[in-house]
Amino acid sequence: MHATEITVSIPPEENRQVGQVQWPKRLPPDPSTEFATTKVRTLTDLGEVRGWLKQHLPRNRHVLIFVHGFNNRYEDAVYRFAQIVHDSHADVAPILFTWPSRGNVLDYAYDRESTNYSRTQLEEVLRRAAQDPSVSDVTIMAHSMGSWLVTEALRQMAIRDGRVAPKIRNVILASPDLDIDVFRRQSQELGPSRPKLTLFVSQDDQALSVSRHIGGDIDRLGQINPATEPYRSELEKAGVTVLDLTALKSGDPLNHGKFAESPEVVRVLGERLVAGQTITDGKIGVGGRLGVVAAGAAQTVGSAASLAAQAPLTVFSH
Repeated sequence: MHATEITVSIPPEENRQVGQVQWPKRLPPDPSTEFATTKVRTLTDLGEVRGWLKQHLPRNRHVLIFVHGFNNRYEDAVYRFAQIVHDSHADVAPILFTWPSRGNVLDYAYDRESTNYSRTQLEEVLRRAAQDPSVSDVTIMAHSMGSWLVTEALRQMAIRDGRVAPKIRNVILASPDLDIDVFRRQSQELGPSRPKLTLFVSQDDQALSVSRHIGGDIDRLGQINPATEPYRSELEKAGVTVLDLTALKSGDPLNHGKFAESPEVVRVLGERLVAGQTITDGKIGVGGRLGVVAAGAAQTVGSAASLAAQAPLTVFSH
């Protein structure tokens, strides 16, 4: 496992829309209109990692760990996370955990095996973050297939240690590519003191429709209708918050990345979830287009800056 500090330059607000990642058309990139990597530094040992964390921890001492999904190259994950960190205006130390995706839509099975291969390494990163005395709490956010990796790593931790580390208080699963029956078992095995869970779902998620077909036509967690039974009762009983994004439109033709591309959702991430607030319809204020079901609380995403904004991340790659 390797640790790298990466700083990404993001164009000023007048040259981009919230939720947008502007890839460089050529090298060197134009920082006024395109994302650009301005710093890459290998962190050679645990002492350097701790030094980075101490330098970038905000006053609230919150950490966010993000895990990318299927068909995501390393650079895809870095720029997407930098975008979330910047656009959310949330106050955390941002850490990205990457796993070896082939970055090809035809390599679904390979990517799934790669998440299994990476479980123990993610568990180690989570445990070390939670054990650091300078950290007050840890939020985990995962997208798509990364949700499988996160829930499996937490399940391993609960089995190995008898519980999930208490500082891991909030877990957010965006468009989770998880068999609904497997998720039921995983959440039970996290134990009674498991973190608070928040789900972002959308019934028009076309990527999860394909995953459902591959997986034997079993409902995927990220595509459920949380207002229908048996899901509504089960989620309420478990204290899981679900944000239904079905009515929101995004620039993603597959509707698989709404959590990061929709300005409304990014605002919720930064203004509400990071503060650990319980989400209710009255607190969202996006004209009823964002449905909220069940009860719970959560926390998320990164730190921000401005002209050609600098978004500093630490990346653990496996």
